[in-house]
Amino acid sequence: MGTSLSPLLLLFLFLSASPLQLALSEPTQDRVALLSFITQTPHENRIQWNTSASACDWVGVTCDPNRTAVVELHLPGVGLLGPIPPNTLGSLSSLRVLSLRSNRLTGTIPDDLAGLSVLHGLYLQDNLLSGPIPTSFARLGRLSRLDLSGNNLTGEIPFAINNISRLTTLFLQRNKLSGSLPSISIDSLAGFNVSYNSLNGSIPKSLSRFPDSSFVGNLALCGDPLPPCNPFFPSPVPSPGSVQNPAGKAEKKKKKLSTGAIVGIAIGSAALLLFLILAIFLCLAWRRRGRQRKEKEPKVESTAAIGTRSGETGMTSSSKEEMSGAGGATAAERNKLVFVGRGGGYSFDLEDLLRASAEVLGKGIVGTSYKAVLEEGTTVVVKRLKDVVASKREFETHMELLGQVEHQNLLPVRAYYYSKDEKLLVFDYLPAGSLSSLLHGSRGSGRSPLDWDSRIRIALAAGRGLAHLHSSEPRLAHGDIKASNVLLRSDLDTSALSDFSLSPLFGSSAPPSRVAGYRAPEVLETRRPTPKSDVYSFGVLLLELLTGKAPNQASLGEEGIDLPRWVQSVVREEWTAEVFDVELMRYQNIEEEMVQLLQIAMACVALVPDARPDIADVVRMMEDIVNRTAEGDDTSKAGGSGGPTPPSAPTP
Repeated sequence: MGTSLSPLLLLFLFLSASPLQLALSEPTQDRVALLSFITQTPHENRIQWNTSASACDWVGVTCDPNRTAVVELHLPGVGLLGPIPPNTLGSLSSLRVLSLRSNRLTGTIPDDLAGLSVLHGLYLQDNLLSGPIPTSFARLGRLSRLDLSGNNLTGEIPFAINNISRLTTLFLQRNKLSGSLPSISIDSLAGFNVSYNSLNGSIPKSLSRFPDSSFVGNLALCGDPLPPCNPFFPSPVPSPGSVQNPAGKAEKKKKKLSTGAIVGIAIGSAALLLFLILAIFLCLAWRRRGRQRKEKEPKVESTAAIGTRSGETGMTSSSKEEMSGAGGATAAERNKLVFVGRGGGYSFDLEDLLRASAEVLGKGIVGTSYKAVLEEGTTVVVKRLKDVVASKREFETHMELLGQVEHQNLLPVRAYYYSKDEKLLVFDYLPAGSLSSLLHGSRGSGRSPLDWDSRIRIALAAGRGLAHLHSSEPRLAHGDIKASNVLLRSDLDTSALSDFSLSPLFGSSAPPSRVAGYRAPEVLETRRPTPKSDVYSFGVLLLELLTGKAPNQASLGEEGIDLPRWVQSVVREEWTAEVFDVELMRYQNIEEEMVQLLQIAMACVALVPDARPDIADVVRMMEDIVNRTAEGDDTSKAGGSGGPTPPSAPTP
């Protein structure tokens, strides 16, 4: 009898103790802090915290195993409005992860967040926060990931960030930060981005290991990996006070020179004078011989660097033998710029191009692009290639092929120049800029957001250009689809893909798609682009338009996964609305179209190449979305056929 009652007795004791255990395990102080935060912060009804339930069961709240403290708070994209109230979240003493990204938070970042001594990850990106980066963040000694990108932060980046010795990622892009970059020397720092701010000066050597995409959009920033700083700017002259010795000891020492020192100075001065006289005679003799030699040779101007007039060092001068060519060629043949396709409509030569003023548009692994303004007013883009492995014959044959590609949504090569030391490509200049700068530029109050209609028109234009490449003869793969290679025109329907099919010039030594986040998985191994890998990259581009997030940054989620996997993880948790760019949320009646385009994009980024649709089918499905939108609600009421049917793909 005793043994049969023992289990019942244990069950009774457990049930009777449970309410007490729950009461003791409730994080009471953290609960008060959370309620104080949510009651002072306007928000959408997606946050519905039941005050009669444990705080550990609230949406977005994660507690420790004992349910005695809140260790994570995730409230991304839930419509939080206004400033972060002080003395609320800063009271969560055990908090390790705080994510309030993709809301509409304003005001300054509260200093009391620096009191979260065990915080590992702070994600405040894609809000409207303003003011400086708190210097008190230096106290967050355990912080490893800090993302403040996509806000309106101002002021300088504090040098005190160096005190956060465990930092692995620091993302400050798309703000209004100014001043010079501090020398951040944190060994664990693997991800860094300050692009699209107002920073100036040279990039510290400690940060030069990061790619140029981490620094673009700061017009006054220079130095490796960006173009070098202008070497002709004189060094600042030290003020008189900075060279004076406060005690006046230096002056006294100068007045007490020994006799031996005076004799040594005299002898040295005499030797220096003799050396200068000898150098002058040698220079005069050298110039005389050079003048005589030039009189016997055909006159050929040496090539100046692109951008001489603007002070920008562009391409180096080719050697005289290289520029002069072999044999007895004429000067016109030696300095020949070869026009292809419709490039023959231009009326300038290589010398005109080399004398043009220029500014750097961008620098990548393929080479550096310059905006060149010729003397007669013509403006073109010159791309100076590097690491080309193709022979001259292969280079010329491929350029002739690319020059014949004509489509309103493609930007073909107009001319090229090939020598041993220089390989140049010439393109039309499109002043409207790139999709990357338009989509990811500073999201301040003065910026006009890119609306839904514009985004899908740009996507269609790029898709049509890519479809033309894939249907051409011979069939061409683009190989480097990314937002910075989508160039805009005033008529967005005629936006164009640039830098297409350049991969054969570089062989297999470098990945055809060179920007992390856009590459198809198979290209990482084969290093050869295909139409199917282009479709993957195009799918990432569609996700970029839908989410407003650049795929080559690791701030897509707390795990640092790539854009397609991040979208899959969010949709899997049934938070689909969080996927879309907050700038699209202000537009009405577009949710269905966005979801349809999201389905198309996810089909494009299938891991297996054969599971991806052809680009022609992708364009057709996007056109169906546009056509259905144009038909309006009347079609739906009349029993329309519905939206496009994307190919089957794994459920995200």
